[in-house]
Amino acid sequence: MIHRVSRAAPIGILGGTFDPVHVGHLRLALEVYELLNLGAVRMLPLNLPNHREPPVVSAKTRLEMLLSVADGERLIADDRELRRGGISYTIDSLESLRVEFSNHPICLLLGADAFHGLCGWHRWQELLSFCHIVIVARPDADSALDPRLQRLIEAVQATDPDALRDELFGRIYFQPIPLLPISSSDIRLRIAGGRDISYLVSSTVQRLIEQRQLYRSAD
Repeated sequence: MIHRVSRAAPIGILGGTFDPVHVGHLRLALEVYELLNLGAVRMLPLNLPNHREPPVVSAKTRLEMLLSVADGERLIADDRELRRGGISYTIDSLESLRVEFSNHPICLLLGADAFHGLCGWHRWQELLSFCHIVIVARPDADSALDPRLQRLIEAVQATDPDALRDELFGRIYFQPIPLLPISSSDIRLRIAGGRDISYLVSSTVQRLIEQRQLYRSAD
């Protein structure tokens, strides 16, 4: 179903543990912000993940690191999942965002690996009732695609980015961008091993990590 009306600029949504937030996260958000002419990218640190180990540092500290790098205009730190508590389900955040930004298209930004695992997400079939899904390439994403996702792509893929502005939700769009092969887990291991993390995280995040002596023990 197509939902065409005059509306406000699309909002990007980027979720993650951000444990810690690093320059790969920030460059991904900024690349998509610029290429798709988004109004902003809201970065949502999750509280407790559903399919992975819990974060190493506290929600408060992860939010503090994110606030130190988000400019509040292009990149916005959004703490709704932390305030909600419990296991973080994307569908819950999308429901609240749709109420809050009723006239904005919402674009959920996913790496290809996250998209490959989408069928394991809570209420995954409902996601496109609240947002578009924008998929960016990942260097390690070469696994076979679930047939259900392949059928979904064939049904709703947009090849013109204008569709993400003309419609509130319901499209899948592929936006290849240069991605930095940086991971939070590798950064944590480097810190635990006494290695320098300069230029992998922002100076503000590095300073906070050093001041609080975060991630000193390997997880």
